[in-house]
Formats: sequence, C-alpha cells, structure tokens
Amino acid sequence: MTGLARPPRGLRTLTLLMILTVSGMSASACGQGQTAGPMDPAWPPEVRGAPVVVRQAYAFAHDHANLLREIPCYCGCGAIGHTSNYDCYIADEAADGTITYDPHALGCSICVDITQDVARLLEEGRSPPEIRASIDSIYARYGPSNMP
Repeated sequence: MTGLARPPRGLRTLTLLMILTVSGMSASACGQGQTAGPMDPAWPPEVRGAPVVVRQAYAFAHDHANLLREIPCYCGCGAIGHTSNYDCYIADEAADGTITYDPHALGCSICVDITQDVARLLEEGRSPPEIRASIDSIYARYGPSNMP
C-alpha cells in the first residue's frame, strides 16, 4: 500500500449500501422500456418491487436451489448464518413447500452478481464444479467464503 489506511469495515459497508441505494434508484429510473422480469406472487412486496436483475436472481435461486446450495457467497453473510449463495435468497422451505424469502440479497450486489455469474456459466454448459471454481476465483477477493 502507499500509506493510505483502509477505512473501517463498518464505513466500507455503509458506503457500499449507499452506493447500492443510489444505484438502485438510478436503475429504476432508467428502467423505462425494460421488461418487468420474473414475478412471483408469493414473493414479499420488497422482492416484487426490486429491480429486474434482483428479481431474476431470486427466481434463479428458487429454480436452481440444489446448484446454489453448492455455491459460496463472499459478501460476509456467513456471519449471519448463511452457508451458501442460496441462503441469501431463501431463509426456509417448509415441508409443505412454503418458502420464506430472505431479504439479504435485496441490498447486496455481491450476492446478486454471484448468482448472475452462476446463471451465465450454467447457460454456457459449465458443470457445477467448474462453476464453483470460477466463483471462488472471481469473488474470493471480496471476503471470506461462507462455505468450507
């Protein structure tokens, strides 16, 4: 480093949240003419009102649960008990199929970016181990994995 001190973690998190908030507002303002994207009536209002890319990530998590349970997240969410990227979207799935959505990914671009990359790599025909290796190599610089 060149002598510049790294800001405290709390300040970095606050700065990231402010950037995400402003980005979300500008993205919604620029979203004129975009398709609405996936919508699930079972989603809580916060998810239904989220930007298209976030709704796409929630839909992907729902539809590809087994894959995302094998993919780590690197946003630091392991500290809140998340054990995979899937947990950033789904808090619980009851035996009767009722899903409780986790709001975490609504405000975390790293979670959503990981999910987008997983979707792209899957579309390219990559295997789950290849996808995991790619995600590890791209996102490890952002923080600790929430998976062993």
